[in-house]
Amino acid sequence: MTERFPNADDSALARLRVDFPGHRIWRSVRGDGRLGDWVATLHDPAAGVEPTVIRTDPEALRRALEEERDQAEQRARAR
Repeated sequence: MTERFPNADDSALARLRVDFPGHRIWRSVRGDGRLGDWVATLHDPAAGVEPTVIRTDPEALRRALEEERDQAEQRARAR
């Protein structure tokens, strides 16, 4: 029996979804049908400030979502 292992992108996508549950996170699809940018749409205003965050790779999206979370926390403390 052959085991199935997700590719690195699938693993990165799963980790981002677990770590940032206030966003819907997915890969865009380019005009040629290949996967494109990494996209996060805000669903919980406590989790970020921008409605949509787009980056070219999962590491950049993670950094951007961490910044989003920090900004949302700062806004909440200022209230």
